Amino acid sequence: MNNQQENIQQLQNIEQNMQQLTKQRQQVQMQAMEINSACEELEKTETAYKILGNIMVATDKNTLQKELTEKKERLDIRVKSIEKQETALKEQAKKLREEVLKEMQAGKKQ
Repeated sequence: MNNQQENIQQLQNIEQNMQQLTKQRQQVQMQAMEINSACEELEKTETAYKILGNIMVATDKNTLQKELTEKKERLDIRVKSIEKQETALKEQAKKLREEVLKEMQAGKKQ
């Protein structure tokens, strides 16, 4: 396989990785939105419940709020990490595309 074909294959792999990262980021963002919604509802109530396995138990509202806030912070960190990975892959893909185009143009001139 020549260099151009290798670069095209690598570019396809990067595109697949970017799609997977985008999907992951969307899932994590959805979880964060659900936590935000839960926190908003928690503000409106006096009694808080937590689901443990197949049962729902009463729990301390402040403790639950703290747990949700910490989970949201972890999710936000995960989103930022995924976004950094996406940015790095986009940059790598951009460079590979430019290289492939140069190779294709050089091939046409021959």
